[in-house]
Amino acid sequence: MTLMGEPKPAASYCDAAPGHPYHGPYHDHEYGFPLRDDAALLERLALEINQAGLSWLTILKKRDAFRRAFDGFDVDRVAAYTDEDRARLLADGGIVRNRLKIDAVIENARRVQSLRAEHGSFAAWLDAHHPRDKAAWVALFKKTFAFTGGEIVGEFLMSTGYLPGAHAPDCPVYARIASLNPPWMQAGA
Repeated sequence: MTLMGEPKPAASYCDAAPGHPYHGPYHDHEYGFPLRDDAALLERLALEINQAGLSWLTILKKRDAFRRAFDGFDVDRVAAYTDEDRARLLADGGIVRNRLKIDAVIENARRVQSLRAEHGSFAAWLDAHHPRDKAAWVALFKKTFAFTGGEIVGEFLMSTGYLPGAHAPDCPVYARIASLNPPWMQAGA
């Protein structure tokens, strides 16, 4: 119970998202679920990068535009983007038009290509470095990718099943994710 004059505790994402037209589907079907596909992983990283300084709702509303603008986050296509593609993206009002973020997505696609050459896939690279605590993941991502800080890395890893915390244990989605045995559960976190 909140006493008069005390701030009301913030609702968790599990409390606030269900029923919302954008947050609800993301919460119920994507957030915390393990991802294996390189394009899906690049998309999630790109969305987390673009969210920096903005609300997640803004990013979810622009998600379809991001997918169109970045060719479905096909790693090889994005990695091959030219200066003309950068100009096209900077002129696209449907996405976040921030040069640093756009450049980071393109550069990170190139880095995923390098990870594939060594590990076979982005997911295999993640698996090869799992388990780690958040601080170790952040250090690794800062060495490996562009435009990745603590919040971006933490949310990316929670949202893809590599770190715990996406859902409260009493959230119905938690049980669905647990049945998939995400990497963080395999590590006994």
